[in-house]
Amino acid sequence: MVRDVSPSANADPPSGGSTSPPVVSVAAEGLDGDRADQGAGVDRSGDAPKVPTPTSPGQAGQSGQAEQVEQAGRAEQAGRAGGLPPEQRRGPVTARGDQVQASTTDQRLLGTRSPASFVHSDPWRVLRIQSEFVEGFGLLADLPPAVTVFGSARVARDEPEYELGRRLGAALAEAGYAVITGGGPGAMEAVNRGAREAGGLSVGLGIELPFEQSLNEWVDLGVSFRYFFVRKTMFVKYAEAFVILPGGFGTLDELFEALTLLQTGKVTGFPIVLMGTGYWAGLLDWLRSTVLGAARIKPGDLDLVTLTDDVDEAVDVILRGTGRSAAGAEAAVAGSADSAADAGTGTGTGVAGSAADAGIGDVPGFAGGTDHTGRPLGTEPR
Repeated sequence: MVRDVSPSANADPPSGGSTSPPVVSVAAEGLDGDRADQGAGVDRSGDAPKVPTPTSPGQAGQSGQAEQVEQAGRAEQAGRAGGLPPEQRRGPVTARGDQVQASTTDQRLLGTRSPASFVHSDPWRVLRIQSEFVEGFGLLADLPPAVTVFGSARVARDEPEYELGRRLGAALAEAGYAVITGGGPGAMEAVNRGAREAGGLSVGLGIELPFEQSLNEWVDLGVSFRYFFVRKTMFVKYAEAFVILPGGFGTLDELFEALTLLQTGKVTGFPIVLMGTGYWAGLLDWLRSTVLGAARIKPGDLDLVTLTDDVDEAVDVILRGTGRSAAGAEAAVAGSADSAADAGTGTGTGVAGSAADAGIGDVPGFAGGTDHTGRPLGTEPR
């Protein structure tokens, strides 16, 4: 609140005259009392000292920008002292030498809050995010039926998991699927390589990371993203199934996001296959004993995934789960063939009779369609 005190209020009253209170006019509301007193010229030197504030938003913005530049410079120097990669991908941009930055676009978006001037740049970030969606949609819209495969970037070429990925990529290509991976090294490279060698389409969706390499040499069609959430949307939107090879946090993130989308009915007719019984059995045992034991999930939720070591079984689960086999086609017809075709749905994950207990796909907006078990959507509400 801005208060305007008339000069006569501070003058000594005339001899013998009465003292009148100062005239205070309210000019505006919403400002703190300190600013009001400053605007009125009131001396409050006896109060506790206060940190001086800029006199205008423009000065605040300039100060904040200068601080940002200085912080970025320090981060850049620290990164170079620790050794930066010779090449860096920033979305569709490739940077080398002195142009390599110590931080990524995601880090700058999700990091600690910057000065107030940073707020004014967020709308521009929205436009950049929008452009990434447009670029991804435009590139991938004409893909044939595809399967997304996840796995560790740390798999060496002489490890059995590399050969497993290579055989899986080839088998998916021979079944008529394009293969989508994260485009990196290790298991991702193995799957891209197997698909390419078998004559299939090999797709890589890269991500800007501090020490990420370029897309591997076996990618036929590739794009790099700045933001994880944009990239993950592409993984789901343009695939009919997920295959999960042994991997780390990133692989687990993608696995549990897919499970959540299935459990909540956000996607239907979407098989998920875990490859590597020795690697994944412990996780499933924990989910069964601890998470299901505490009633945090339903029994059928565990049947949203198929665990196998067999490449042929994995491909068969996908074919049946997406309605591309004879059994899948029959189930789709039984559950309203037209609606199932529109929704891209089929018969399930290959785990007989268990997924119906999970309450998948009972979202009213999908009324008339079927879920991945062939059951009409909207039945058995959770």
